[in-house]
Amino acid sequence: MLNPQWLRTFTTLAEQGNFTRSAERLNLTQAAVSQHVQRLEERLGPLLIRRPRQLELTPAGRALLEYCAEVNAADQRLQQRLSERDAECGEIGLICPGSIGLALYPLLLELQHTHPGLSIRQRFAPDREVLDAVLDNRFELGLVTLKPDDPRLSVSRFAEEPLELVVPASESVQCWADLERLGFIDHPDGQAMAGRLLSRYYPGAPGVCSLPCHGFTNQISLILEPVARGLGFTVLPRYARMAFSRPESIKVIEGERPVVDTLWLLHRAEWPLSARADLIIQRVKPQFWSAGRQC
Repeated sequence: MLNPQWLRTFTTLAEQGNFTRSAERLNLTQAAVSQHVQRLEERLGPLLIRRPRQLELTPAGRALLEYCAEVNAADQRLQQRLSERDAECGEIGLICPGSIGLALYPLLLELQHTHPGLSIRQRFAPDREVLDAVLDNRFELGLVTLKPDDPRLSVSRFAEEPLELVVPASESVQCWADLERLGFIDHPDGQAMAGRLLSRYYPGAPGVCSLPCHGFTNQISLILEPVARGLGFTVLPRYARMAFSRPESIKVIEGERPVVDTLWLLHRAEWPLSARADLIIQRVKPQFWSAGRQC
């Protein structure tokens, strides 16, 4: 194994291009810098071409410099893993569906503002991608709408989220004919969500496929824009509606038989949560339960 001090000396020398400046940067003598390079060249062959005013790396020197970068990156990853006991410093990754993600994001920003040492990485994704990302250790925490049964995952109830029928604030919806008049604003999960909810609200009706479609968007933050402008109605999860910036322009039509989904929190079961992940759960989860009861 190559001496880490020799590697630091070589990296600095490659950056500075000069033995004198490198010695000053490392707080070493120029003879010590030369000796470190000599020891490396005894192991690896010529690393430098020494010219009067310039140092040039040989192919072996360039390969060693790449190796030094890899060692440094591995060291940083190790330090990050070892710092997982620190709840207020470091990175935490969360991947979740877009609806709860919209409502969750400002809470995460507030938490990060309180703890500036945290770096919170959030991604919106469907259930299948969430599962893969957590299992591949690309994200420590995930939220899904369908409870997985993979033994590699620790799964717990996080919140409940009803589906909602949302119409323009100026509209009165009493029957199926009113929905036909308004038209449907679709989205990637729109047909499935509307089918589940409308079959309960309007049993015996033809179904969502029979309704005129007045628009489609795959951006969850934009689904309610056409509804707010009176262009149609939609069906989407409650947290997406709660995150809409103009709540006065829309309204929710309540039904006697609601559809309520459970949101499941998951992480790898083989090792404990980092202190940062635990901090997020403890601070955020109670607010979601409280918000669900109020809205």
